[in-house]
Amino acid sequence: MFKWYGLIGILMILLVHLSFFFKFAPVSLFYFPIVWYGYILLIDSIIYKLRRKSLIANHFYSFLGMVFVSQLLWWIFEFINLFGNKNWNYVGLHSQIASPYFHSATVRALYGLISFSTVIPAFFETVELFKTLHLFKNIHLKKHHKISKRLLFLMAIVGIVFLFSVFLFPKICYPFVWLGFFFILDPINYLHHQPSVIRHIKEGNFRSLLLLFFAGICVGFLWEFWNYLSPFIKWKYSVPYVGFLKIFEMPILGYLGYLPFALEMYAFYWFVRSLFYHKEHLLENL
Repeated sequence: MFKWYGLIGILMILLVHLSFFFKFAPVSLFYFPIVWYGYILLIDSIIYKLRRKSLIANHFYSFLGMVFVSQLLWWIFEFINLFGNKNWNYVGLHSQIASPYFHSATVRALYGLISFSTVIPAFFETVELFKTLHLFKNIHLKKHHKISKRLLFLMAIVGIVFLFSVFLFPKICYPFVWLGFFFILDPINYLHHQPSVIRHIKEGNFRSLLLLFFAGICVGFLWEFWNYLSPFIKWKYSVPYVGFLKIFEMPILGYLGYLPFALEMYAFYWFVRSLFYHKEHLLENL
């Protein structure tokens, strides 16, 4: 059974594409949450049709939790970008067309809040879709039976150094923003028996790692695709040394950043979730 909200998702995506084509400002200017919540609803309904269970249909409060964690995560990245690496900026917000809609800081902040709430849900829905389609099902690694606490401690120290380096040497160390939180939080998740990439590697579960990477790349491609099509407002990149050969607005080498970002989203979500829940394997130990 195809969930009814999947049809709403399709209509939302079509509405955004039509608004891009006809340059209909009231929709195009606010396209990001419309198209991404449309995507989330559509993917969730496909998963439900295939498995008879899904995140929204069966774990709605967990879905709402993802929404709030997603907002927190991306506001942190916006802070780092503003005061650290300065790798992207938003253009068109103060144009003649957009300014009547984004005239106040409150409106801009609210729009950001709603937009940022889609990042982690879209990622996890995509992971779950690929899992449902049995991608990488028979891929395994040799099990590693021991992960030392010294290694975990070293990873956390490296993560802290990475994050500080983004502020101290932004032109050189800017890529570390996409690894710092992972190196800090994934060891903590492992030690507290939460889902973690370290545990997947220890157990030889290479499939989960590939699912995270593939979902990160696919969602990243769609972020860049819809950003490129947006006729009025979009983000643009300023990336030292590798800002050449762009696909949409993103330099081709920049897409590699979606691989560690996928790990970072995974680690960040489970860390925040562990602060409020003792233990619940929402996505079946993904």
